[in-house]
Amino acid sequence: MYRIGPIGRKSNFHSREKCLIGLVLATLCFLCFGGIFLLPDNFGSERVLLVYKHFQKAGPEIFIPAPPLAAHAPRDEDPHFMGDRQRLQQKIIAELGDILDEPQAAGDAIAQAPAPLPAAQQEQPIEQDAVPEAAAHHRVSLPAADDTTSNNNPLVAEQQLKLPMGIGKDLTGDHDDASIKEKRLKVKEMMEHAWHNYKLYAWGKNELRPLSQRPHSGSIFGSYDLGATIVDGLDTLYIMGLEKEYKEGRDWIERRFSLDNISAELSVFETNIRFVGGMLTLYAFTGDPMYKEKAQHVADKLLPAFQTPTGIPYALVNTKTGMAKNYGWASGGSSILSEFGTLHLEFAYLSDITGNPLYRERVQTIRQVLKEIEKPKGLYPNFLNPKTGKWGQQHMSLGALGDSYYEYLLKAWLQSGQTDEEAREMYDDAMLAIMDKMVRISPNGLTYVSDLKFDRLEHKMDHLACFSGGLFALGAATRQNQHSDKYMEVGKGITNTCHESYIRAPTQLGPEAFRFSDAAEARALRSQEKYYILRPETFESYFVLWRLTHDQKYRDWGWQAVLALEKHCRTPHGYCGLRNVYQQEPQKDDVQQSFFLAETLKYLYLLFSDDSVLPLDEWVFNTEAHPLPIKGANIYYRKAPVALPASNAS
Repeated sequence: MYRIGPIGRKSNFHSREKCLIGLVLATLCFLCFGGIFLLPDNFGSERVLLVYKHFQKAGPEIFIPAPPLAAHAPRDEDPHFMGDRQRLQQKIIAELGDILDEPQAAGDAIAQAPAPLPAAQQEQPIEQDAVPEAAAHHRVSLPAADDTTSNNNPLVAEQQLKLPMGIGKDLTGDHDDASIKEKRLKVKEMMEHAWHNYKLYAWGKNELRPLSQRPHSGSIFGSYDLGATIVDGLDTLYIMGLEKEYKEGRDWIERRFSLDNISAELSVFETNIRFVGGMLTLYAFTGDPMYKEKAQHVADKLLPAFQTPTGIPYALVNTKTGMAKNYGWASGGSSILSEFGTLHLEFAYLSDITGNPLYRERVQTIRQVLKEIEKPKGLYPNFLNPKTGKWGQQHMSLGALGDSYYEYLLKAWLQSGQTDEEAREMYDDAMLAIMDKMVRISPNGLTYVSDLKFDRLEHKMDHLACFSGGLFALGAATRQNQHSDKYMEVGKGITNTCHESYIRAPTQLGPEAFRFSDAAEARALRSQEKYYILRPETFESYFVLWRLTHDQKYRDWGWQAVLALEKHCRTPHGYCGLRNVYQQEPQKDDVQQSFFLAETLKYLYLLFSDDSVLPLDEWVFNTEAHPLPIKGANIYYRKAPVALPASNAS
């Protein structure tokens, strides 16, 4: 094995060769491993992101010793050292902030990043201008208090007020019944399930398709990235105390939400109740001026729809061009009562918090048209021509096409601190006409409100009309007069009927519409009426009736609904509606509606919360369940101290 050298002894050349080879191999290993961290900035964000995620999993407590040959490597380039690892993370955040924001790419990477080391432990202090801008988007920025002016400026003092996040999480009002808290926590878990899967598969889009695990582009807002579920569900997250999820949504709204570059025909009604309403609630909760600015931004985009001879707005508006129109199917180009009549709460409150009377003027014009127009038999048809000011088809309903107009009459009076007597009078007149002409009792004693078409009762009630149980009851409880007892009787009766429509289905969930005839009561008879799309209206009435009566049956009915939703609508990736509630194993529709988070889960959560959580004498819920403060009764009303002159804007 050994060679004999020329001087007659064994040569040790082979040993030196082994050492050299070992040194070369060690050097190559170091270069291959260390090179990952020494790549130039433009090498590729995906690889840098993988390295970042590796260190996120490892955590700051793990220390990996550097190879011996790296002892003299530049310290500011060695991610194995604790201080330098933080620098690498900050560099990645600065470079990949947008990517890291998307849950598909990195999930919660930023939120889980180790906190920066104290300055004394950092070998090289980070320059202030090197602080990554993206990191700032992961902090909730509330108005800062100015100690020198807050005592003298009512607006500043008011903005410092903040509704406690998760205000109801530890309150039950039933301290001897732990099951109430468990039920509330169950609804909270449902919200987390719905939100996290939306975040995973449809973040920034409007809605989620849980079965397909992709965004729902066929929603009412189309394929435009408006984040409808984020804006709609954010106040529910706030109420439930889901702070991390709330901050995710708030940051997305601040950074991404805008209608400036959206060339889409949006529904004035849906955009108002979800986006304007949702932003206004969050402003009332937090005092964060960003929400007020966003609400005003959206409302301004809707204003061109009001440019009609009567002031009755069109149904659709292109938020980029300002072009507006009505649906072609709506009775000869008419506007729809439930749509143009469901703007008052949001626009009136927006005027009060901005000091700009324009928004209130627009909805007050609508009010005056409806007050002065002749109403057949005291009733409001569902269609009104915005050019001529004349009614369309003689079709009246407390369900689809009419519903929330009546709701906003009562709630505008409540929102005003019960000073808007005009609204209350119009509400009473309308409800008395409806009770006389449209409310009926079935042969077996079920109270229902029927549609009226051309003076003929259809004996059909929409699921949408199930909110009216709470509406009648709220009207009874807020003013005692000769109608109060009848209002409460009708409200309880309608709520019971809607509950019957649920328990008469094998799924224990109610159909979209149900009929009353000799053959059946509170049951859908047509195939196109048998679906359930996660609607909240029945649960809304359970919630209102519970708050007003404390009758245990309303909580029992709500819990039955929770169990039914879990059994039939829950999937591994969110919640879906059902195509036929009368099937034992119904097919799912693959849509998680944004109002499921905004309304359905909120009302069920509040049903199992204490009365002090959003009390009904301080808050009024818009038709998308976004609570707005009552003037004069709520410290979070945040009215602007000085009114601006009326704008000439469209």
